[in-house]
Amino acid sequence: MNHRPHLKRWVHTASTLLAFAGAAFVVLKIADHSAQIDITHFGAASWAGLALLVVGYGASNALLARAWWQLLKYFELQAPWPWTLKTYGVSQINKYIPGNIFHLAGRQALGMSAGMAARPLAQSALWELAMLALLGLLYGSLAAPLGWPQMSATTATVLWASLLAFGYAALRRLGAKPLALAMGWQAGFLMMSGTVFIVVLLMSGHTSAVSYSTLSAVCGAYVLAWLAGLVTPGAPAGVGVREAVLLLLLGGLFAPADLLVAVVLGRVVTASGDLLFYLYALSIKTKAHDHV
Repeated sequence: MNHRPHLKRWVHTASTLLAFAGAAFVVLKIADHSAQIDITHFGAASWAGLALLVVGYGASNALLARAWWQLLKYFELQAPWPWTLKTYGVSQINKYIPGNIFHLAGRQALGMSAGMAARPLAQSALWELAMLALLGLLYGSLAAPLGWPQMSATTATVLWASLLAFGYAALRRLGAKPLALAMGWQAGFLMMSGTVFIVVLLMSGHTSAVSYSTLSAVCGAYVLAWLAGLVTPGAPAGVGVREAVLLLLLGGLFAPADLLVAVVLGRVVTASGDLLFYLYALSIKTKAHDHV
C-alpha cells in the first residue's frame, strides 16, 4: 500500500497548524502587551518613512527576479529581462496563498506556456530555494552573539562577510558565473529585508538604550525568522512563523511592546511592498520579441 498521499497530507496539516500556532502566539503576545503598545508618537514623517520602506522593499523584489534570471541562464533557458521581471512579479504574490508553494507553481506554468522545458524550469526553482536557504543560514551567523554572548558583533560580521565572499569566489572559480551572480542578487535582497526591519524597529519605540553594534544581530535574526517562514510549507509567506521566531530571538533585547509594534508593522511593510511589486509587474509591457 502506498502511504505517500497520507504522509503528504499529515505534513501539510502539521505545517498549517504550525503556521496557525505562530499567528496565535503573536496575537496572544499583542493582547498581553496591548496596554503598552503605543504608536501615537508616529507623526507624518514616520508614516512617510514607512511608505518609503514599502517602496524600497517592493523594489528589492527585483533583486530576486534578477537572481532567477541568472538561474535560468545557468540551466540554458534564455529569457528576456522584461519577461522575467514580469513573470516573477506576477507569480510571486501567490506565496500568500496557503500552502506557500503556489508562486512556484504559477511561475512554472507561465514558463512552460512561454515554451520553456519543464525540467530545467523546475530545477531553477529548486536551486533558487536551496540557495536562499543556504544564504539564510549564512546570514544567521550575524545573529550568533544572541546565543553566544562571548562572540562580538564584529567577529560575527567578519565571519559572515568572509563566508559570503568565499561562496561567491568559489562559484566563480568553478565556472558557475550565473550561480555566483544569482547568489549576489539574493544576498542583496536579504540585506535589504533585514535593513527594512531594523529601520521599522528603530521607529517603533525607545530603542536608544540598545547599542547600534547589536543591529547586525537583529539583521541576522530577521533573516533566520524569514528562513523559518520560507521552509514552513503550510504558512502563506511565512505568516505567523516569522513573527513568532522574531519575538523569541529578540525578546531579550527590546521592550516587548516596541518589538511587537515592529513585528506587526514589519509584516505590513513587506506585504504592502509585495503588493506594490505585483502591481508594477502587471504594468510591464512586453513586446513580441520580449517573449521566450
